[in-house]
Amino acid sequence: CFRSLRKSFDSIHGGFGQQPKFPTPHTLGLLLRYHHSTGDKTALEMVETTLRKIRQGGVYDQIGLGIHRYSTDDEWLVPHFEKMLYDQALFSIANLECHLVTGDTFYLDACKDTLEYVKRDLTSPQGGFYSAEDADSEGEEGKFYLWTTAQLKDALGKEDADFFARVHNFEKDGNYLDEVSHAKTGSNIPHLSNSLSLLAQTNGIPEAEFCSKIEVLRKKLFNHRKQRIHPQKDDKVLTDWNGLMISAFARSGRALDEQSYLDTAKRAADFCLRELRVPNGRLLKRWRNGNAGLPAHLEDYAFFTQGLLDLYEATFDPSYLKAALELADLTLLHFLDEQKGGFFLTADDGEKLLIRTKEIYDGAIPSGNSVMALNLLRLGKISGNGKYLNAAKNLFAAFSGFLEKNPQAAEVLLHALSFALGSPAEIVVCGPRNDERTQALLREINQRFLPSSVLLFREAENPSEELLRIAPFLKHQEMADGLPTVFICRNHTCERPVTAPKALASRLEKTSSP
Repeated sequence: CFRSLRKSFDSIHGGFGQQPKFPTPHTLGLLLRYHHSTGDKTALEMVETTLRKIRQGGVYDQIGLGIHRYSTDDEWLVPHFEKMLYDQALFSIANLECHLVTGDTFYLDACKDTLEYVKRDLTSPQGGFYSAEDADSEGEEGKFYLWTTAQLKDALGKEDADFFARVHNFEKDGNYLDEVSHAKTGSNIPHLSNSLSLLAQTNGIPEAEFCSKIEVLRKKLFNHRKQRIHPQKDDKVLTDWNGLMISAFARSGRALDEQSYLDTAKRAADFCLRELRVPNGRLLKRWRNGNAGLPAHLEDYAFFTQGLLDLYEATFDPSYLKAALELADLTLLHFLDEQKGGFFLTADDGEKLLIRTKEIYDGAIPSGNSVMALNLLRLGKISGNGKYLNAAKNLFAAFSGFLEKNPQAAEVLLHALSFALGSPAEIVVCGPRNDERTQALLREINQRFLPSSVLLFREAENPSEELLRIAPFLKHQEMADGLPTVFICRNHTCERPVTAPKALASRLEKTSSP
């Protein structure tokens, strides 16, 4: 898969193949895992180039934040202007993971900017996430997002407008072409030719001052743009896409120790558990204006289970782990192909079809089978229950022929395979939750890219009975020498306990090195 991606990589503009170009963050996630396991620098360079070019391009909304659906050209300049919830989730996660690998704040800022857009424009008052914003307004695609130089001057005044236009590559006749005539329309898509730090050097302005000025002007334009007629919002709350977005906020909140992100993820998860789950535990597919309905498909179970697992690892609330386990069990009960392995897209008691199909292809979003494979592996590591590992092995067997012939078409299944082959660890933290020494150990873990691991927390006193039922091996994990302690285990066999952050850092470096 890596060799195939390397051949199709656009080394100038980033991304893979030719126009139209999709962000495909799961491709970037695979490359980060390949770099992590092999140390191959080319894989990381492909990720960094792509994420930078996307964030600086017109495919990213430089004024209001958030990523558009795809680029119609090679350069990430002209987007299809629709904004999809799943793109925001997957793009945020790719940037967060790249930041954890590189330490570069560019990717951290891209992640935070995208999450800000979702919190502001795609979050319902009830807590669930809306699905999308349309491309069109007033009958024209992109009209809401485009700027003429005259509109820029009207919003900012001549001096600031000239500065903003120069930095964001405005052209007098516009850089946006009419779809039919391909003539310049006079309208511009704001985009950057480089990072703000390098642009500051080019303009001979101190970086902090330059970035501050750009942010002030961006906010002015954003407030000015709010007066326009907005694209229509698709205010359906979809279970599967909400699962992806819960993952993005939970992972970001965990890595950055950002409570507001965790609160957003919890509100969305609680909303879905309350409004999109029926009394027998089964899921529904969509909610809108107080009405939920339609039987959930495999993707709904897989993505929401993943979101709940990520939320548990970020908050250590056992109720989310319990809910994830229940959904996984329902998936095994109603979607499993017991003869050949893997999961059908529809439940066994759903609409009667001539053929119940199975799918592994990762398109704009990952396949339910791919995500479920990783869920099963994680739950197997947490619980020690062999049924989850056996189901994962059978899933790999079911799709191994497809994977050999078309590895680039099932990259998220390769995420799961990477997890399985990476000597996955159970990392257990034991101590008083609010003790600063416990928090220091957690920060040492959470600031790292550890894709082949699960994280569990056991209170030193009065541990959760629910958690101990799910993960019985935690009964034996206790603080060493009366100090908050970390155990790094494999197959529930643990190394010597660690109590000092520096010693933990050294141990984790060895755990994660290729």
